[in-house]
Amino acid sequence: MARTELNDITAFLAIAREGSFTRAAARLGVSTSALSQTVRNLEARLGLRLLTRTTRNVAPTEAGERIIQAIGPKLEEIDAELAALTALRDKPAGMVRLSAGEHAADMIVWPAVQRLLPRYPDIAVEIVIDNGLTDIVAERLDAGVRLGEQVAKDMVAVRIGPDLRMAVVGAPGYFKGRKRPRTPQELTEHTCINLRLPTAGGLYAWEFEKAGRELRVRVEGQLVFNSATMTVKAALAGAGLAIVPEDRVRGHLDEGCLIRVLADWCPPFSGFHLYYPSRRQPTPAFAVLVDALRYRNP
Repeated sequence: MARTELNDITAFLAIAREGSFTRAAARLGVSTSALSQTVRNLEARLGLRLLTRTTRNVAPTEAGERIIQAIGPKLEEIDAELAALTALRDKPAGMVRLSAGEHAADMIVWPAVQRLLPRYPDIAVEIVIDNGLTDIVAERLDAGVRLGEQVAKDMVAVRIGPDLRMAVVGAPGYFKGRKRPRTPQELTEHTCINLRLPTAGGLYAWEFEKAGRELRVRVEGQLVFNSATMTVKAALAGAGLAIVPEDRVRGHLDEGCLIRVLADWCPPFSGFHLYYPSRRQPTPAFAVLVDALRYRNP
């Protein structure tokens, strides 16, 4: 196969994965018009249409799907082997791409990366902030971060953080003239700050457990966010009660800026895990990052 044809197929695969000429061009570092011409040249040489183009998206034809299934995995194997060759270098090098939600990225991933990179100047890390359940294989990411209970069985999981607890909090000013709730059911008498889930798009039903009894409470209020950071800011401003991970508000609780309620209804649960496909051949750079993130009991 000529080098030009191999490059053209690589470009076609990028478009098929991204479902967009614009996004694929950005990933490959070329112009959209040049990428479009590349695909037209490939289709002309093969005498087949590989992509169906509409005003909204791009989808592979039957011939395109055949190339994706037959050639795509082989090129991925070549990429993996080339990446593994960095093991022959004196120092780990290369790009590591991972996906993490806002909470894990802020509290766990970034602190570890911040300590790591000065020691390994040839390693680069891309952190994709995504609060949904990202398909790391489809997105060609090296790894992802999820709560332990959310990691698929066929993935390698590495614990990177301690158990977590949720905390129901409100500002001292909010509680002036209001009775603090003693049971989850009493939350219906309070103004609460809702959180919209990134996956299903619905509002999060606050979850509680005590002595084996589980409860879910639908709360009401004037504010809805899809960000824990904004939820905490609203709670600090006295806009209502919020339920957030305990570690995000520990400092505010210690300083008295927030007051915690219903602590006995918020048991710990499995914390964050880094996960990646079991068939993945780890590069030295990836191995170094995994070791930096690995949770060690204090």
